[in-house]
Amino acid sequence: MKLLAIDTATEACSAALWVDGEITQRFDIAPQQHASLILPMAQQLLAEAELTVPQLDLLAFGRGPGSFTGVRIAVSVIQGIAFAADLPVFPVSTLTALAQGAAREQDVTRVLSAIDARMGELYWSSYVSGPEGIMQPTGEEQLAAPSAILLPTGSGWYGAGSGWYSHGEILRERLAGRLENSHSEHYPHALDIATLAAHDFSAGSEPLPAEQVLPVYLRNNVIRR
Repeated sequence: MKLLAIDTATEACSAALWVDGEITQRFDIAPQQHASLILPMAQQLLAEAELTVPQLDLLAFGRGPGSFTGVRIAVSVIQGIAFAADLPVFPVSTLTALAQGAAREQDVTRVLSAIDARMGELYWSSYVSGPEGIMQPTGEEQLAAPSAILLPTGSGWYGAGSGWYSHGEILRERLAGRLENSHSEHYPHALDIATLAAHDFSAGSEPLPAEQVLPVYLRNNVIRR
């Protein structure tokens, strides 16, 4: 299977190419440069693999939550590619991708993903490692103030994402002894989006046609972002 994945939902911008289980990636922390970077990243990966878009089987992207502008860029780019080449698409949660990346980089099995949503709020979800090391959500994605986030039970949690920089003090106080460690400089990676999409596809999940691809903002009043 040949799969192209992209993510522009946070300060990070990345593209990844999955070819029969082998993954290559372009990744950069580049706030406000996503629109100019993401297509060249994807084109470089395809050129290096000597592939063209019509030779792909599947597309995937970070569908949010995250920056309104960043999520919108990803939707626009992936829909454009999907319509042009008649390719199906897997939308992948950026919070899940964040957890998958933390598990990959830190060898942890319980992750609390937190992305700064501004306006004193967080995008938040909790995950535990499932079969084949794929992170599984333990509840719904949330948008709330750090003092109102619904916390999971149990101990041994690892915190990942920008929300741990902006609201880490409150979160650590609320979690007391249940948090082992946290790191705010984790970002979603297209590499992990590709991994999650490939796993779901092999497990029998159905991708979407381009016209059904939608962003997930969680916040209704996105204009204020």
